[in-house]
Amino acid sequence: MHRIPEKIHELTVGQLSARSGAAVSALHFYESKGLISSRRTSGNQRRYSRDTLRRVAFIRAAQRVGIPLATIREALAELPEERTPTRDDWARLSETWRSELDERIRQLNRLRDHLTDCIGCGCLSLESCVLSNPDDVVGERLTGSRLMAVSRRKTSDA
Repeated sequence: MHRIPEKIHELTVGQLSARSGAAVSALHFYESKGLISSRRTSGNQRRYSRDTLRRVAFIRAAQRVGIPLATIREALAELPEERTPTRDDWARLSETWRSELDERIRQLNRLRDHLTDCIGCGCLSLESCVLSNPDDVVGERLTGSRLMAVSRRKTSDA
């Protein structure tokens, strides 16, 4: 891993990429989405403050557990004066994301369990398929291909 001398307070995009493990393109993307920021030199080159390393680590950790970038941006925007997230910030934010992640886990477990059922029957019927029609929500109103026709019509009318 590349070490940055203590006297260097700003990083090039290449240095930030090497230290953070994020691709240069990912860093540019994060910047375009307002997750990190840089200043431009007189030669129009990006320079990132050293604390951007912690911000990128925060972003990547949140992404690894499935937090959408928009949610990450909102969380970072709540920090005073765009400061770097601390351990306490991570603890507070991760607690708020916990219920969202728990719900996603429940949904994924349910999909996994129904996938086995679907493979067993092979029907993929909109009337009775647990994947296409969970809990038979639309079974009382419509069945079969009529459901597809209604869905397509609504989409094309929009």
